[in-house]
Amino acid sequence: MGAIYIGISGWRYPPWRGGFYPAGLAQHSELAFASRALPSIELNGSFYSLQRPASYAQWHDETPDGFRFSVKGNRFLTHVLRLRDIDGPLANVMASGVFNLRDKLGPFLWQFPPNFQFDADRMAHFLSLLPHDTEEGLALARKHEPRMEGRTALEVDRKRKLRHAIEVRHDSFLDPAFIALLRKHKVAVVVADTAGKWPLIEDVTADFMYLRLHGEQELYASGYTDAALDRWAERIRAWASGGQPDDAQLVSSTAAPKRASRDVFCYFDNDVKVRAPFDARRLIDKLGLDPDGKLTPLGPPPAG
Repeated sequence: MGAIYIGISGWRYPPWRGGFYPAGLAQHSELAFASRALPSIELNGSFYSLQRPASYAQWHDETPDGFRFSVKGNRFLTHVLRLRDIDGPLANVMASGVFNLRDKLGPFLWQFPPNFQFDADRMAHFLSLLPHDTEEGLALARKHEPRMEGRTALEVDRKRKLRHAIEVRHDSFLDPAFIALLRKHKVAVVVADTAGKWPLIEDVTADFMYLRLHGEQELYASGYTDAALDRWAERIRAWASGGQPDDAQLVSSTAAPKRASRDVFCYFDNDVKVRAPFDARRLIDKLGLDPDGKLTPLGPPPAG
């Protein structure tokens, strides 16, 4: 099977203190704790504003070997510009210091708002701009806008693969043309479990899968039952083995290219009631991903 990374979306949540985080743990130590309890985290701050190169370097140094960050793409491109005139802003993202994560840089996540409808031309242009290795990313970063002067990191330690995943929330994306575009550009569609609120798309469009589990019954809040986690574990095994679940919810009737294996990134975003980190660990256990017991032990989740 491919590599499987199960983690959480963000790590700075006050309700997690004294629950997931031990009582009295200093806030500046939370990433160090979370990254030893789970093997991957989505960086959320990059969605709201461009982060600093020094922050990315610090996050790299605070986390253990083998850890992976996924980087949430800046909402200025997806929610404000809505994929219009994005060449400079996309270069700014690449120049902002993301390559300081070095070997710990996982996929980029590009999330679109619920009122964003599928526009084939705009989406095709966006996908054509996305760099697929760090050398392409660096070339794009050097085209950053003048306002970025003094807050860029314009070097990479070596050539590495870059991956991208797109999360959509409008029914207009239930279109085979969208799936074909993603496959052409080797970009993953996010498998998003949203308690039925937004589309669930399980087509394979890249050499990896990207899952976001926002809540089984209540968006961003409800935890996952054992039965639900068993089902997700089974689906992850199928994707990681190069196949797909027999009952996958597919948009396109065209079969995905066959592979011997695929990497899978899966993040829990049901953080309101402190379920995310505990559900992530339960899924890790069901998949048998910590055979050596290297992850920090966790107590039971808070009641309620």
